[in-house]
Amino acid sequence: MSFLLKRRGIGDNNMDELTPKEIVQELDKYIIGQDDAKKSVAIALRNRYRRMNIKSDIKDEVIPKNILMIGPTGVGKTEIARRLARLAKAPFLKVEVSKFTEVGYVGRDVESMVRDLLETGIRMVKEEKMEEVKDKAQILAEERLLDILLPGTKQSDQRGVELGSIFDQDAENEKAITSQKDEDSDNLPQNKDESDSISQRQKKRRERFRQRLRDGFFDDKMVEIEVEANNQRMLEIFSSSGMEEMGVNMEDLFGNIFPSKTKKRKVTVANAKEILQEKEAARLIDMDEVTSEAIDKVEQEGIIFLDEIDKIAGRESDSGPEVSREGVQRDILPIVEGSTIMTKHGSVATDHILFIAAGAFHVSSPSDLIPELQGRFPIRVELNSLSKNDFSLILRQPENALTKQYQALLATENLTIEFADSGIEAIASYAARINDDTENIGARRLHTIMEKVLEDISFKAPEIEQKKIVIDDDYVKEALEEIVADRDLSRYIL
Repeated sequence: MSFLLKRRGIGDNNMDELTPKEIVQELDKYIIGQDDAKKSVAIALRNRYRRMNIKSDIKDEVIPKNILMIGPTGVGKTEIARRLARLAKAPFLKVEVSKFTEVGYVGRDVESMVRDLLETGIRMVKEEKMEEVKDKAQILAEERLLDILLPGTKQSDQRGVELGSIFDQDAENEKAITSQKDEDSDNLPQNKDESDSISQRQKKRRERFRQRLRDGFFDDKMVEIEVEANNQRMLEIFSSSGMEEMGVNMEDLFGNIFPSKTKKRKVTVANAKEILQEKEAARLIDMDEVTSEAIDKVEQEGIIFLDEIDKIAGRESDSGPEVSREGVQRDILPIVEGSTIMTKHGSVATDHILFIAAGAFHVSSPSDLIPELQGRFPIRVELNSLSKNDFSLILRQPENALTKQYQALLATENLTIEFADSGIEAIASYAARINDDTENIGARRLHTIMEKVLEDISFKAPEIEQKKIVIDDDYVKEALEEIVADRDLSRYIL
């Protein structure tokens, strides 16, 4: 299974499954607090492993326990689901349910989420398959490049780009030999031994070029290669579920009636390596097998994150934008319950897809959802608002902490940024204070404050002579105090 992950300290040959406790530990690297939510998603992920190891027929009867996260914006709802999917290497899709409309209204139908999830699954499986044939594709790409750089060394065809004089003195000699052959047929090999000798020289020369190609000797040189022209067009297809904009290639509709078009493109040898390697890898994999595996992966491991579900909560009203709220819930219901969705790649069963819904529920409550939909989210977790201490930990502990990101960015300008403890505490204090005084946007407040604190440094970085800068409480106070003091101004800037 794709979510059988490696424990820390365990060698490559000893693979073991992550326990719920270890899953929480992995999530702790990126998300501060919210232990109840982490515990719930860890159990849900572990249950998938348990289900796949059931031998009896009851395996198909074990359905995932969908999760409803309740909490204000910016407290980690989306990040928990995203990190979980990345940890499990599972197809993941985040959708805002507020963009869906009831059947019969203009807008996206709810089944599009399953189609989009399948496209994600196909992309994941394709990347895995292409990685498996990477070495073979690299060799084939080298052969094609050598055919361009050394025309005539592999096939009898002497056409091609004569770049030998650029690359090596041997190429100049080869060019002179070729020209002489065209003028005087007496120079052609007269017997088998002479022909074999020429063939051996060409083979050795080709191997010399291959080594230079691998060493990057030709990377900056320009070559002309053939690539497929992108003639894919967007068609609007009217189906029983409504108008859905889908990318459909004409070849998908008419098979190989229309041959694919190619165009010539001049690129560097370095870029040509990548383009040809990707093209050869795509030829080596079986897309039917990729699609089949992707469908199975989506059905067994897929995760759909339904964001802003509180926006469709609420009972039916007679007018206004709420007219289709309950209708959208009823359209989502069969997908969450388990149904078969038809896609252009085949049918997808949603019975074992894990659904994680989230919403702030400021003006509504989970009880405002239709009873049938409420019953499909048996696990409810409330996420807490973030405090000053939480903000301080967010700036220090996660592997992707904002402080570490800004240090890495400014290090490219040869600047060393050091965040003193007093500076971090000051930033956390301002974030909590502004969230209390204005709109509470959770950890997202740290982005606006950090950007304002480091604005001058980011702007002047190329000219700054002082290569080490310490961000302490005095620096933060000087950057923010005037803005924070003016409540109206802070609403717009912070």
